[in-house]
Amino acid sequence: MSKVRVLGAGLAGCEAALWLAARGVEVELWEQKPLHFSPAHKSEGFAELVCSNSLKAERLDSASGLLKAEMRLLGSHILPAAEQARVAAGGALAVDRDQFSALVTRAVTECPGITLRRELADTLEPDPALPTLVATGPLTEDPLAGQITRLTGGESLSFYDAAAPIVTAESLDMNRIFAASRYDRGDADYLNCPFNKEEYEAFHAALVSAERAPLHGFDGPVTVYEGCMPIEVMASHGADTMRFGPLRPVGLRDPATGHRPWANVQLRRENAEGTLFNIVGFQTNLKFGEQKRVFRMIPGLENAEFARYGVMHRNTFLNSPQVLGADLQLKQHPGIWFAGQITGFEGYMESAACGLLAARHIWAALNGQTLPALPADTMCGALTGYIIAPNANFQPMGANMGLLPPLAEPVRDKRLRYAALADRAVASMKAWLNEAGGEG
Repeated sequence: MSKVRVLGAGLAGCEAALWLAARGVEVELWEQKPLHFSPAHKSEGFAELVCSNSLKAERLDSASGLLKAEMRLLGSHILPAAEQARVAAGGALAVDRDQFSALVTRAVTECPGITLRRELADTLEPDPALPTLVATGPLTEDPLAGQITRLTGGESLSFYDAAAPIVTAESLDMNRIFAASRYDRGDADYLNCPFNKEEYEAFHAALVSAERAPLHGFDGPVTVYEGCMPIEVMASHGADTMRFGPLRPVGLRDPATGHRPWANVQLRRENAEGTLFNIVGFQTNLKFGEQKRVFRMIPGLENAEFARYGVMHRNTFLNSPQVLGADLQLKQHPGIWFAGQITGFEGYMESAACGLLAARHIWAALNGQTLPALPADTMCGALTGYIIAPNANFQPMGANMGLLPPLAEPVRDKRLRYAALADRAVASMKAWLNEAGGEG
């Protein structure tokens, strides 16, 4: 029986371990929790979600929805758990993160093909008899981080990532807040906090002048990943930047005024019971006292109780264009694969998809085969192509339609164009799977 070692029980590691075990591979899954926790992780469970409980849109004509469709074809074990743990979020797939983690943890611990080792991995040596998948995430710490640096020649990049605050439902002023989804997508699954112009300008002024927490553990220049930009950094880019970002009021109408708000903050359910809400898009590095002071200026949050304040932490990513091949294997050290956010696949579902892809490459290698290249017009193929393409300014990338090659015949309508791109991608993925050895 073939044996594979997987380091890390996050989304990528669990996805890969479950997929390989289902094919008769003996998987040795290493996880450092509860022996050691990273600065951002708190739970002993696997597949712990940190920054948000949203796994983004489900519509096929969206980048996130397309990625999920491809993952289903690839045989995802994470998606069924997410669907079972879902909470209302309009057109998005959001989950009760504790329930989601519990479901994934149970699937892993009850899988007869997976041996769990709750230990801190401290060595990473190429071993032809034991293929290794590193899926330890962007918070990988020493001693393993030092081992990775040694093998890659120090070719890694550091970024800062941030998480948004969570508030209690009972502390919200529902006289100022209304329930609705943008463009009536979903069943009024979001709570909306509408600003008028004067309120927004006062909030913006307070936000840009608020005191930020010091960044520890990093001496060099700080790069903030665009996909998780702290709200105070976004605000510093201009008075209207937030209004065209997470505070955009389009697709909404305040029932109290009958008009579109000047700006709007959305709250999304954090758990199935609806007792906790995430402030959407409000990743932050403000000091806790400043978060309480400034975020209580949001209409309806004047007396908000914070179940969790926003935090910021350092993320480390491989310089994947230099060190990884198309099969997600180290170019200079065959037998060691990488998956998840440490590669530059940015996002929860992206991380899980990367784990699926790495598992397939490992499975092929175990059978003396090499998989054909993923089609560039699939989302998985486009993301893989992005992280391995030469790039002097490499940053992590999440699923987006801009990664896909254009259609042979231009389509002016954006919705129809995205639908055509998605249909083409699904057809290409099915054809690739047939060539690569079947679906799921």
